[in-house]
Amino acid sequence: MKKRREYSPEYKTKLVLEVLREERSISEIGSREGINPNQIGNWRREFIENAAGIFKRSQKEEEITEKLKEAKAKEREYQAKVGELTLEIDWLKKKSDEVLGEGWENRAGRKR
Repeated sequence: MKKRREYSPEYKTKLVLEVLREERSISEIGSREGINPNQIGNWRREFIENAAGIFKRSQKEEEITEKLKEAKAKEREYQAKVGELTLEIDWLKKKSDEVLGEGWENRAGRKR
């Protein structure tokens, strides 16, 4: 039983690009490489059918982009919360100074 030959994607691409550039006919390339011209035609058709996929973003890239957007939204949310809490702390310190008098932190054992 004859074993089927396997060709690398790089090799197939090289031959298909040669066909698409019209450097030689499919028959000439098939004869030169010892490959049935129908097989090269099939590779050409498959290449053309899948060509649009090259320009599409992969699903993994889309997932990464989505996670990055979510992380940035969370960061903005946290930054807003930190700002809010900072305002509250500043207000509480001001009110503490008004109610307890200046230097209350020193008397309580806390230093600014």
